[in-house]
Amino acid sequence: CPPDILGINHYLTSERFLDERLERYPEHTHGGNGRHTYADVEAVRVLGDGLAGPKALLREAWDRYHLPVAVTEAHLGCTREEQMRWLWEVWQGAKALRDEGVDLRAVTAWSLLGAYDWNSLLTCFAGCYEPGVFDLRGPSARPTALAALASELARGQEPTHPVLAGPGWWRRPARLEYPPVSVHARGKGTAVISDRRKTGKPEARPLLITGGSGTLGQAFARLCDLRGLAYRLLSRRELDVADGRSVERVLKEIEPWAVVNAAGYVAVNAAEQEPYLCFRENTKGAATLAGACARHAARLLTFSSVMVFDGTKREPYVESDATRPLNVYGRSKAEAELRVRAFLPSALIVRTGAFFGPWDEENFVTCGLRALAQGLPVHEPGNGLITPVYVPDLVHASLDLLIDGESGIWHLANGGPVTRAELVRQAAHRAGFDTAGMSDWSMEAMDLGAPRPAYSVLGSERGLLLPPLDDALARYIDEGRPMWTTREQVRPQVMQQNFRRAAAAIRTGPDRLSDLIGLGTIHD
Repeated sequence: CPPDILGINHYLTSERFLDERLERYPEHTHGGNGRHTYADVEAVRVLGDGLAGPKALLREAWDRYHLPVAVTEAHLGCTREEQMRWLWEVWQGAKALRDEGVDLRAVTAWSLLGAYDWNSLLTCFAGCYEPGVFDLRGPSARPTALAALASELARGQEPTHPVLAGPGWWRRPARLEYPPVSVHARGKGTAVISDRRKTGKPEARPLLITGGSGTLGQAFARLCDLRGLAYRLLSRRELDVADGRSVERVLKEIEPWAVVNAAGYVAVNAAEQEPYLCFRENTKGAATLAGACARHAARLLTFSSVMVFDGTKREPYVESDATRPLNVYGRSKAEAELRVRAFLPSALIVRTGAFFGPWDEENFVTCGLRALAQGLPVHEPGNGLITPVYVPDLVHASLDLLIDGESGIWHLANGGPVTRAELVRQAAHRAGFDTAGMSDWSMEAMDLGAPRPAYSVLGSERGLLLPPLDDALARYIDEGRPMWTTREQVRPQVMQQNFRRAAAAIRTGPDRLSDLIGLGTIHD
């Protein structure tokens, strides 16, 4: 009873490589069939020549059965541009075969609405959602960049999105986890590693990332490398975002398809004494970039803050809530939002909360764990609620929204609410530290100049895109552990943090400095 159509579901990790040289592979890959012993690994992780690809496999199916063929699944649980690259590669292969006479009927953009827990084949309930052509994490189905790609393909148009110019991870050398081998090398075990990009293909237009020396700029560069996104990371010396001539020169030279504005003035307390500098960097800089992006037809992603709100609300702030900042920093961000949207209505503005991450040694969670590792006291506010933001999650979600062509204001945070002290304690318990050395201060006792909202909690009416805080903390502990477990580095870093606190205290008066000394904050 042969089928009318052969439906093909193919995953990138479906192709296996069996190797009897067990010493090349970790023990968990070792297995056998009762007669032979071998390592069983994903072919994409070891074949230096690269995989045969969907076109070759579809041809094998046709040659074997000579039945009509359809690709009934072309999904990849990955970042947005990788999903698009996979669908585009499958489509190109299918179209070429059809042009050669293969009876290939269809390519299905599965999953249309995304999938929950498909990464574990539904073996556990983790609530892990992978968006597809549409993203269902908001009040209505939101079309992603895959929807635009599928629409272009259906109309017979050449795809236009700039991220398609880069190779998928399965075509990049970084995919290899084991010593590369070649199926053409007759067991020699070596091969020329190639990403198999087409010759003569134009170079991918880059992202332009400002704020090259800051936490956010560095994180964007790191994750663009991981995702295979071409970018240029510029420091303030190379690009002054508040200088129109500097911005115009750089955009003409680089010709980015989008600008990620990770630059800005972040010293909330010092901004009270330096309002001009704060507004220059945060407001004028963002507005200057918006105007330049409008002239150069480039997209813009820029960042705002929960401090645009006054904290009088007692439920999470959503994107449409009116802004009422309490301090200079918050006013600079609120004004930046207005000016950016006036110059470039298509701009994407992401509001965030308190950062923590695995690569930044200065965030308050890492500083707290570092001090606990050294047996030093830790003081954090026990009042004042926040929504923490895990930097890798923030960057990934922001890039996905940018690639999707989203605009307007989005709130991104990893849930909560918690106090800063609660967050450090949660991280410490996960890291196995005793928190007896922690004491909670009030926000008022720790105030060093700038008034802060007592309730800094972000929600969203557009979609909750970041994973829960527990999930983010677990990954932070796994990735960030070297920052607080290298004991010889702990004391100098804690001293540096304490000296900064002391300097800020001196600016507010000798009484405050005496309080800090009495509480042991600057005993080093």
